[in-house]
Amino acid sequence: MRISGKLRKDAGHIWKKIFEHPFVVELYSGTLPMERFRFYVLQDYNYLVNAIKNFSIICSRADTADVVKEIADVIHLEATSEFNGYEELLNKLGYKIEDAMNVDAFPINVSYRSFLLATSSLRPYQESITSVLPCFWSYSEIAKHHRDKLSENKNEIYVEWASVFLSGDYLNLVNKLRNFVDTFCEDYPYGKLRDIFITVSRFEYMYWDAVYKMESWPV
Repeated sequence: MRISGKLRKDAGHIWKKIFEHPFVVELYSGTLPMERFRFYVLQDYNYLVNAIKNFSIICSRADTADVVKEIADVIHLEATSEFNGYEELLNKLGYKIEDAMNVDAFPINVSYRSFLLATSSLRPYQESITSVLPCFWSYSEIAKHHRDKLSENKNEIYVEWASVFLSGDYLNLVNKLRNFVDTFCEDYPYGKLRDIFITVSRFEYMYWDAVYKMESWPV
């Protein structure tokens, strides 16, 4: 089993909780209250902008031009898969891009992206590329896990949003990220990679939970 597969197996108990989370189940079933989805979309766009910045840091730490090109390809895939159509989605929900850019990021959003940026800036390169994998990979697995629910979903906005994570471009992005980890982390201490992967998987679960509860700062 390659490294990414081992990491996925070790985080299986967390990912199972993600698959079963009410936000995820209700979204794919079409029963999620729209105000929760609207809250999620604003936070998610804000998170994704910072994810692109994070990839730029990772790219700047690459050792060879070939690796820089590979990461640049990932940034391009991310921009064309998830970001494509986001402005249209925001418009359908009654928002503009400026609303998403200026949203007050909630606590988990801030702590999650701060962890990623700190890892990419301060930790070895192998840990930084491992840290970005759970988010993108788990979204594709969520979509596969709930594909049957999606086929019966009557909410066109939810179907359109979720279908992105089953697209060829998105799955190609996930495969590229897995290949980075499998290629560049082969000789790196597995326990450190596991700690990073588990921590970020936990952040993923906490993020879903926070948007379902529509959490905000206490003061």
